[in-house]
Amino acid sequence: MRYGIIAGNGRFPLLALDAARQQGDEVVAIGIEGEASRDIEALAAVTHWISIAALSKLIGILKEERITEILFCGQVKHVSLFSALRPDWRLAKLLFSLKRRNTDSILGGVIQALEEEGIHVADSTRLLKPLLAPEGVLTRRAPSDDEAEDIAYGRQVAEALSGFDIGQSVAIAERACVAVEAMEGTDEMLRRASALTRGRRDLRLIKAARRRVHMKFDVPVVGPETISVMKETKTTALAITAGRTLMLDRELVLQSANDAKITIIGYTAEEEAN
Repeated sequence: MRYGIIAGNGRFPLLALDAARQQGDEVVAIGIEGEASRDIEALAAVTHWISIAALSKLIGILKEERITEILFCGQVKHVSLFSALRPDWRLAKLLFSLKRRNTDSILGGVIQALEEEGIHVADSTRLLKPLLAPEGVLTRRAPSDDEAEDIAYGRQVAEALSGFDIGQSVAIAERACVAVEAMEGTDEMLRRASALTRGRRDLRLIKAARRRVHMKFDVPVVGPETISVMKETKTTALAITAGRTLMLDRELVLQSANDAKITIIGYTAEEEAN
């Protein structure tokens, strides 16, 4: 089987490429400069590099390689999509046509442009289904009553905000929303929340998947770095959407969480078609 992977940052694209190689697939990797690791070159049959705004070059590469199906694996910093864009003519035309320039709108427009060229965009988690978070308490310690109340409130806030494509995460303390993730990302949002509380309140981190049926892009990811920042910011509980959040290096994540007495819970959420 031959297809392409658009590689963003983090371990997601590396794990996806490794899974593809193990099942005998031939993958053409297109790395986003400044985002993807050079390690993708050792895992792909062929590797190309493009800037984040080179839509014409991307389509040209896929046509040249005769690729008709691709996966978006790995995140691209939201701030890069907003402030670092120097679009080529095709992307500039797309951006001009958009009423909104948030992540959903930009990537949704890119997917539509690719589909019009006969290039199908598949589920980004297709190669890593075993890494999707299960439902229930995942750590040795279950949430306390206080944490459970914060999580319930945080879920309401996060799931309401997910429809606006603002961010995936919120930080809660004592049934108050301390911080909402925007373009800075989850780690920096937690650090901002910790600064706002001056480190005097225990925080709870709630991540909600976007309210869409597909998982073609922008899938929530947690990994060992998430736990490290939680320890740094006195965040004692993590709630994630079961079946829609990737847990990278799960054993290490759970071991680190257990060692730090952090609780992790996977919850289900109703889907809403886009």
